[in-house]
Amino acid sequence: MGQEWVSYRRSARMPVEVMRAHFEHHRYDLHAHEAYSFGCTEVGAQTFRCRGAQRTSAQGMVMAFNPEDPHDGHAVHDGGFTYQIVHISPELIGDVLADTAGKPVGLPLFAEPVLHEPALASALRGVHDALTGGESALAQDEALHAAVRAMVRLGAVTAAPPGWAPETRQEDDGLRQVRELLHEHFAEDVGTARLAEISGRSRFALHRAFRDLHGLTPSEYQRQLRVRHARRLLASGRTPAEAAVESGFADQSHLTRWFRRYYAITPARFRDAARDQASAS
Repeated sequence: MGQEWVSYRRSARMPVEVMRAHFEHHRYDLHAHEAYSFGCTEVGAQTFRCRGAQRTSAQGMVMAFNPEDPHDGHAVHDGGFTYQIVHISPELIGDVLADTAGKPVGLPLFAEPVLHEPALASALRGVHDALTGGESALAQDEALHAAVRAMVRLGAVTAAPPGWAPETRQEDDGLRQVRELLHEHFAEDVGTARLAEISGRSRFALHRAFRDLHGLTPSEYQRQLRVRHARRLLASGRTPAEAAVESGFADQSHLTRWFRRYYAITPARFRDAARDQASAS
């Protein structure tokens, strides 16, 4: 196609985001989403690291990321790839499944990050098209319900094997204190020596244990917390410059660089989508 492009939309009524893009040179840095994320590769192929292995999603395949599933990504070939991705909050998926079952149910997990399920890909495209094509609220709800049911039917498991998901892994008191400190002081510079002392480990052992548990190093984890805080500030109407400073970034350009590496759009574009959402509401 010759150039990269991104189309991004967020629902005005529910915690759902959709994006369609063509990338040739863009590379996602290692990151994770708070939402479930499902990507449908339309053209070409992309490769990414996830759960300790290199994966490839080619045309017609679906990428299935659980919340807090670290991954990166880039094109396999020079021609790049085109894909759609849908982000759905865990709370919304829980509501849809409870409505379907008539009672509260547990959230699904996806054991395989790449699925070859044409019916699931079609259902996810339906969500994207309903949100971007001006469909009614009723049509959007129906598309979402159909996609969630397809996800559970075609790709989900009822329980993760021991140690597979972050919440099933062993977190000792030292690692818990490190994580809590990073959450409490994410906007501050926190030295490795301080974290190592809290964890009761050497710096190298802390780095390895924390990465094994969360899929990210302490510095990557802290940066992700900063970017997520900036997203919340932007959604509330703060400027990118304000969000950068309040989230611990050196300046707006630093925030913009990492925001694009994680989400492929700029903070300003994300903020404009939030303002559009508020107007539509």
